[in-house]
Amino acid sequence: MLVYAGDKQQFLQDVRTNAIDRKIEQLMALKLHKRVGTSEKQSWINSLTQMHSILLDSEIPGDAGVAIEFAIPNTSKRVDFIISGLDGSGRHSAVIVELKQWSEVFPLDSVDQLLLAEPESEIRQVETYLGGGKHKVVHPSYQAWSYRAFITDYNSNVEEIPIALQSCAYLHNYYRKGPDDPLFMPYFKDLLEESPLFCRSDAQKLSSFIKRYIRTGDAKQTLYYIEGGKIRPSKSLQDALASMLKGNQEFVLIDEQKIVYEQMLAFSRKSAHDGGKRVFLVQGGPGTGKTVVAVNTLVRLIAEGQVCAYVTKNSAPRNVFEAKLKAGSFKRRNISSLFKSSSSFINAGADDFGTLIVDEAHRLNRRSQQGPKVAGEDQIKEIINAANCSIFFLDEDQRVTAQDYGTRERILFWAKQFGAEVEEGRLASQFRCNGSDGYLSWLDGVLGMQSETANPTLDGIPYDFQVIDDPLELKRLIEEKNQPDNKARLVAGYCWEWKSKKASNTDADIVIGDFAMRWNLSSDPVFAISKHSIEQVGCIHTTQGLEFSYVGVIIGADLRFEAGKVVTDYHRRAKTDKSLHGLVGKAKKGDRQAIDAVDTLIRNTYRTLMSRGLQGCYVYCVDKALAQFLKTRVKGYQAESLDSEAAES
Repeated sequence: MLVYAGDKQQFLQDVRTNAIDRKIEQLMALKLHKRVGTSEKQSWINSLTQMHSILLDSEIPGDAGVAIEFAIPNTSKRVDFIISGLDGSGRHSAVIVELKQWSEVFPLDSVDQLLLAEPESEIRQVETYLGGGKHKVVHPSYQAWSYRAFITDYNSNVEEIPIALQSCAYLHNYYRKGPDDPLFMPYFKDLLEESPLFCRSDAQKLSSFIKRYIRTGDAKQTLYYIEGGKIRPSKSLQDALASMLKGNQEFVLIDEQKIVYEQMLAFSRKSAHDGGKRVFLVQGGPGTGKTVVAVNTLVRLIAEGQVCAYVTKNSAPRNVFEAKLKAGSFKRRNISSLFKSSSSFINAGADDFGTLIVDEAHRLNRRSQQGPKVAGEDQIKEIINAANCSIFFLDEDQRVTAQDYGTRERILFWAKQFGAEVEEGRLASQFRCNGSDGYLSWLDGVLGMQSETANPTLDGIPYDFQVIDDPLELKRLIEEKNQPDNKARLVAGYCWEWKSKKASNTDADIVIGDFAMRWNLSSDPVFAISKHSIEQVGCIHTTQGLEFSYVGVIIGADLRFEAGKVVTDYHRRAKTDKSLHGLVGKAKKGDRQAIDAVDTLIRNTYRTLMSRGLQGCYVYCVDKALAQFLKTRVKGYQAESLDSEAAES
């Protein structure tokens, strides 16, 4: 939606008469029903005064179109500035300009380490001061480029008219710092070629860039074409996604996965045909292929012209699958627009999307955390509202924090409130843990999640499970397993403080005797596939929803073996872990419901970590009695002899 739309002459007049900020504020309220704060209004005054100077160039046509705060459909994003016209060939053309008031920028602390391990890594972020503190932000050129890519991929008129889109960023308060400027580092070279960045001393260069693509005016026609285009995936995006999956064994559907996939497609197509509200619920345990089915469904529905997105609360699977889909010649395509956080739909309109595919739905929160603020009403409600068809993949046994809200009961409740037709499917076959349902049954038994199990030991179960007595040996074994394919990882229960969260702290986080390693919580968004991740330890937050060939699990002191049974101890969790927030205080006061909930979440955490390995799981236990107990259950010893053996150790 166009908020402010005029031509160059009107824009110059509005800035010259100091009316521009009031006009935009009034139009924001009228068209977007949005009120803006003092800081945003001041940013309009500062930045648009600078653009006024740029457009004073007489060679930029007076009837070129000017749009300010263009609201991109199906997103909460707004484009700062667009100028439109016709290029030298008489083709409709528009230039997107991302405006920033930054005066200081810093590189990410972890960039050198990441590039040393993976020279081809795509770096998108820098740091700058916002709101009184230093924050990670996307590079302005990437931000401008991503807006251009989204409009290109989803606006039918861009493809059909056609419209040539260009993008750039203008930091009008920023002076370039020389060859080592953090915004112009060599790893941003490709990005800067696609979407140039202009600094305070580059005003003439920005003017020349605009004139290269805007030769004659168009009386705002190009802007109206952009505003009026139907929202649907472009043919180029459809073809690119289909080619990414073709021949990729990681995304091949097997047996019942194919059946559920076909059921979901048929259900979604009904909504695309009649506009009816529908909810499809898929239940499946770890390793049953929920994510593979979800990604295949996403790609197929995009190919059929639906506006879809893959949704998770946890960023780890989004980042990894986005990176996998971007591999190859199409890696700079805006795949990011297909992968959304569960908090993205607070302000979404009814049925903005054809289908939303929600992976790890058990991790949904009731309300959304957006920076320091809590917003929205209910994520399940917001998702169902935003799409004709909502697909939820669910495993309630993988709820691992007090905020995890997604249950079958709650999803069905909101489906009923919307009058949605409901269908359910199930994925039961195990494709992880060497295809062994017996291992998961055994795991539930030893963790005390089932009182009875058909698999009290691992005798006869083809899965490589070992209890390791030394964490250094565990590290060595996992590094050895990682060498062939970079698919083995160390993970741990969150029982050690995150000291390295502060960039100035170079200490190890997890220290056990001579073993010392750091958490992987902020340095890399794709822990599962980055080469240097083997040097760090993942936790539940960076690994849930992902899988490895081998996983080495460090079981902290929050899980022990006492008086003949496995017990949990929430007191041993790190203070920096917020997973149990809201429950610990109640548990300390003796609230039985809170105590039971904390106990379940800790057991679920280790069940999830210990089921990440396709071929094997090696564990080290801080509690020696727990290690001894696990050994007896592996070898088939009688549990009755356990206490005496533990006492001797």
